[in-house]
Amino acid sequence: MNAPALPLTVGFQGDASLGALLDALRPHEARRLVISYDGQRIQPGYHVTEVKAGSFVTLDCGGNPDAWQETILQVEDLPASAEKPEHMDVGKFLAILEKVAARVSLQPGSRLTFEVGPPGRPMQIFDVEAIRIEAAGATIELGPRPAICKPRHRAEQEAKAASACCKPQSGCC
Repeated sequence: MNAPALPLTVGFQGDASLGALLDALRPHEARRLVISYDGQRIQPGYHVTEVKAGSFVTLDCGGNPDAWQETILQVEDLPASAEKPEHMDVGKFLAILEKVAARVSLQPGSRLTFEVGPPGRPMQIFDVEAIRIEAAGATIELGPRPAICKPRHRAEQEAKAASACCKPQSGCC
Protein backbone atom coordinates (compact mmCIF):
# COMPACT_ATOMS: atom_id res chain seq x y z
CA MET A 1 0.00 0.00 0.00
CA ASN A 2 1.31 3.45 -0.89
CA ALA A 3 0.95 5.93 1.96
CA PRO A 4 1.56 9.64 1.38
CA ALA A 5 4.74 11.11 2.85
CA LEU A 6 4.24 13.06 6.04
CA PRO A 7 3.83 15.82 6.81
CA LEU A 8 1.06 16.33 4.28
CA THR A 9 -0.64 19.69 3.86
CA VAL A 10 -4.01 20.15 2.18
CA GLY A 11 -4.40 23.83 1.32
CA PHE A 12 -7.60 25.60 0.39
CA GLN A 13 -7.84 28.22 -2.33
CA GLY A 14 -10.75 30.46 -1.40
CA ASP A 15 -13.49 29.10 0.82
CA ALA A 16 -13.13 25.58 2.20
CA SER A 17 -16.24 23.41 2.08
CA LEU A 18 -17.55 21.02 4.71
CA GLY A 19 -17.11 18.10 2.29
CA ALA A 20 -13.48 19.00 1.55
CA LEU A 21 -12.70 19.10 5.28
CA LEU A 22 -14.37 15.73 5.89
CA ASP A 23 -12.63 14.14 2.89
CA ALA A 24 -9.23 15.38 4.10
CA LEU A 25 -9.77 14.10 7.65
CA ARG A 26 -11.47 10.71 7.09
CA PRO A 27 -8.30 8.72 6.32
CA HIS A 28 -6.76 9.94 9.61
CA GLU A 29 -9.40 8.99 12.21
CA ALA A 30 -6.88 7.67 14.75
CA ARG A 31 -4.80 10.86 14.84
CA ARG A 32 -5.32 13.60 17.45
CA LEU A 33 -7.14 16.65 16.08
CA VAL A 34 -5.70 20.05 16.91
CA ILE A 35 -7.11 23.37 15.79
CA SER A 36 -4.70 26.24 15.27
CA TYR A 37 -6.14 29.77 15.40
CA ASP A 38 -4.98 33.30 16.11
CA GLY A 39 -1.35 32.18 16.44
CA GLN A 40 -2.05 29.48 19.02
CA ARG A 41 -3.07 25.85 19.37
CA ILE A 42 -6.45 25.10 20.86
CA GLN A 43 -6.33 23.56 24.33
CA PRO A 44 -6.84 19.78 24.70
CA GLY A 45 -10.25 20.12 26.40
CA TYR A 46 -11.85 21.97 23.49
CA HIS A 47 -15.53 21.34 22.91
CA VAL A 48 -17.64 21.54 19.75
CA THR A 49 -20.53 23.49 21.25
CA GLU A 50 -22.76 23.92 18.20
CA VAL A 51 -22.98 23.08 14.52
CA LYS A 52 -25.09 25.46 12.45
CA ALA A 53 -26.37 24.94 8.92
CA GLY A 54 -27.38 28.17 7.28
CA SER A 55 -28.70 29.42 4.00
CA PHE A 56 -27.85 33.02 3.19
CA VAL A 57 -29.34 35.39 0.64
CA THR A 58 -27.63 38.77 0.52
CA LEU A 59 -27.32 42.02 -1.40
CA ASP A 60 -23.84 43.57 -1.41
CA CYS A 61 -22.92 47.27 -1.40
CA GLY A 62 -22.92 47.29 -5.22
CA GLY A 63 -26.50 46.00 -5.40
CA ASN A 64 -25.41 42.49 -6.44
CA PRO A 65 -27.45 39.58 -5.05
CA ASP A 66 -25.69 36.52 -3.69
CA ALA A 67 -26.74 33.24 -2.07
CA TRP A 68 -24.86 30.36 -0.45
CA GLN A 69 -25.03 27.53 2.07
CA GLU A 70 -22.77 27.65 5.11
CA THR A 71 -21.83 25.25 7.90
CA ILE A 72 -20.61 26.95 11.07
CA LEU A 73 -18.69 24.97 13.67
CA GLN A 74 -18.62 26.70 17.05
CA VAL A 75 -15.74 25.57 19.25
CA GLU A 76 -15.02 26.52 22.87
CA ASP A 77 -11.30 26.59 23.72
CA LEU A 78 -11.04 24.78 27.07
CA PRO A 79 -8.09 23.43 29.05
CA ALA A 80 -7.52 19.71 29.51
CA SER A 81 -9.45 17.94 32.24
CA ALA A 82 -9.11 14.59 33.97
CA GLU A 83 -11.72 13.19 31.54
CA LYS A 84 -10.11 14.86 28.50
CA PRO A 85 -6.35 15.00 29.06
CA GLU A 86 -5.57 15.06 25.32
CA HIS A 87 -7.01 16.55 22.16
CA MET A 88 -9.91 14.52 20.75
CA ASP A 89 -9.11 12.24 17.88
CA VAL A 90 -10.27 12.87 14.33
CA GLY A 91 -12.70 9.93 14.57
CA LYS A 92 -14.57 11.52 17.48
CA PHE A 93 -14.75 14.86 15.65
CA LEU A 94 -16.17 13.10 12.58
CA ALA A 95 -18.66 11.19 14.78
CA ILE A 96 -19.90 14.50 16.21
CA LEU A 97 -20.53 15.81 12.71
CA GLU A 98 -22.23 12.55 11.68
CA LYS A 99 -24.54 12.78 14.70
CA VAL A 100 -25.46 16.34 13.75
CA ALA A 101 -25.97 15.35 10.10
CA ALA A 102 -28.50 12.72 11.23
CA ARG A 103 -30.72 15.54 12.54
CA VAL A 104 -29.68 18.64 10.59
CA SER A 105 -29.17 18.83 6.84
CA LEU A 106 -25.44 19.49 6.39
CA GLN A 107 -24.50 20.18 2.77
CA PRO A 108 -21.05 18.88 1.71
CA GLY A 109 -20.59 21.82 -0.66
CA SER A 110 -21.40 24.43 1.98
CA ARG A 111 -18.88 27.10 2.90
CA LEU A 112 -17.17 26.22 6.18
CA THR A 113 -16.77 28.71 9.02
CA PHE A 114 -15.28 28.22 12.47
CA GLU A 115 -16.31 30.33 15.46
CA VAL A 116 -13.68 29.87 18.18
CA GLY A 117 -12.99 31.36 21.57
CA PRO A 118 -12.25 30.69 25.21
CA PRO A 119 -15.00 31.04 27.85
CA GLY A 120 -15.87 34.60 28.78
CA ARG A 121 -14.34 36.12 25.63
CA PRO A 122 -15.97 37.02 22.33
CA MET A 123 -15.82 34.37 19.60
CA GLN A 124 -13.70 35.04 16.55
CA ILE A 125 -14.66 33.99 13.04
CA PHE A 126 -12.19 32.00 10.96
CA ASP A 127 -11.82 30.34 7.58
CA VAL A 128 -9.99 27.04 7.09
CA GLU A 129 -6.65 27.78 5.43
CA ALA A 130 -5.16 24.28 5.49
CA ILE A 131 -5.16 20.87 7.10
CA ARG A 132 -1.74 19.54 8.07
CA ILE A 133 -1.36 15.80 8.65
CA GLU A 134 1.64 14.62 10.68
CA ALA A 135 2.53 11.26 12.21
CA ALA A 136 0.89 12.00 15.57
CA GLY A 137 -1.92 14.30 14.60
CA ALA A 138 -3.97 16.38 12.23
CA THR A 139 -4.14 20.16 12.52
CA ILE A 140 -6.89 22.33 11.12
CA GLU A 141 -5.17 25.66 10.48
CA LEU A 142 -7.58 28.56 10.71
CA GLY A 143 -7.04 32.07 9.41
CA PRO A 144 -8.95 35.28 9.99
CA ARG A 145 -11.89 36.15 7.80
CA PRO A 146 -11.58 39.78 6.78
CA ALA A 147 -14.52 41.98 5.89
CA ILE A 148 -14.47 42.76 2.16
CA CYS A 149 -16.34 44.92 -0.30
CA LYS A 150 -17.37 42.25 -2.80
CA PRO A 151 -17.64 44.55 -5.87
CA ARG A 152 -14.17 46.04 -5.22
CA HIS A 153 -12.72 42.58 -4.46
CA ARG A 154 -14.26 41.17 -7.66
CA ALA A 155 -12.85 44.08 -9.72
CA GLU A 156 -9.37 43.57 -8.21
CA GLN A 157 -9.48 39.84 -9.00
CA GLU A 158 -10.61 40.50 -12.57
CA ALA A 159 -7.83 43.08 -13.06
CA LYS A 160 -5.25 40.66 -11.65
CA ALA A 161 -6.45 37.87 -13.95
CA ALA A 162 -6.40 40.18 -16.97
CA SER A 163 -2.87 41.43 -16.26
CA ALA A 164 -1.59 37.87 -15.72
CA CYS A 165 -3.18 36.81 -18.99
CA CYS A 166 -1.55 39.52 -21.04
CA LYS A 167 2.02 38.98 -19.87
CA PRO A 168 4.50 38.04 -22.58
CA GLN A 169 4.48 34.35 -23.40
CA SER A 170 1.17 33.76 -21.56
CA GLY A 171 -0.32 32.53 -24.81
CA CYS A 172 -3.63 34.31 -24.40
CA CYS A 173 -3.03 37.75 -25.91
